[in-house]
Amino acid sequence: MILICRVIDGLSDLLGLAGRLVIFVLIIAMLYEVVARYVFNAPTLWAFDISYMLNGSVFLLGAAYALRKDAHVRIDFLSQKLPVRFQQYLNGAIYLLVMAPLVLAFAWIAAKKALKAFSTGEVESVSPWAPLVWPFYGVIALGLFVFSLQFISEALKYLSGHKRPDSSEGELEGAESDQ
Repeated sequence: MILICRVIDGLSDLLGLAGRLVIFVLIIAMLYEVVARYVFNAPTLWAFDISYMLNGSVFLLGAAYALRKDAHVRIDFLSQKLPVRFQQYLNGAIYLLVMAPLVLAFAWIAAKKALKAFSTGEVESVSPWAPLVWPFYGVIALGLFVFSLQFISEALKYLSGHKRPDSSEGELEGAESDQ
């Protein structure tokens, strides 16, 4: 079980790193667009498409990493009054029986959509640039798939007692020290 969690956590870390790198690409693309538009009076056709595709990619590439590091919003004002072991079982059960299957279903739908877009050569229909959309759909599918795996990893940690919902280990402060 620990090996499975480590592999999944490693995938989440890898996608989190990819998300960080995509942020730099997004910044460079937007700076280029601003200079081209306002300095040279030559706006690009691709800036809007790149901005929403990369922004969505950053969000989905970082989702599993954020779950792994507990760098997300948790509404636990009711469950925090319960015994810690019950909270662990509750979190593990919800992650394993609700969240992982739900996100996995979305990943499956996204993967089918990416495969269809790839096989048909689908392009963004409302864009004058008309980029291929399968890479963006593929990133959506990959991000959701690893997100569902991370839910499984977190569920296993809670159910085995290796992670406590009341601990600050791995929360945002811990995520900042990893950088």
